[in-house]
Amino acid sequence: MDIEQLKYTDLINQIGGLLQKGREQVAKSVNTILVQTYWLIGRHIVEFEQGGKEKAAYGTFLFEQLSEDLTQLYGKGFSRDNLLYMRKLYLNFP
Repeated sequence: MDIEQLKYTDLINQIGGLLQKGREQVAKSVNTILVQTYWLIGRHIVEFEQGGKEKAAYGTFLFEQLSEDLTQLYGKGFSRDNLLYMRKLYLNFP
């Protein structure tokens, strides 16, 4: 391999390293934003449930209905269980 080929190979490797680092940073940023979004969704659910009261009124079908409506509007990711986890995230990390 001549010197020009070695330089070119080094260029490819440097660009590859930059791309890999960028992709890792994007993944970390997306994960952070998703956690923040899920926490905020949890907060809205708790505030809606409680309606300004100190404790929530249970025995409602809020999560089932909310799951159906959000899934219909925004797609996957809003199962009843996921919504309960979002609520729990907010309650555990106020």
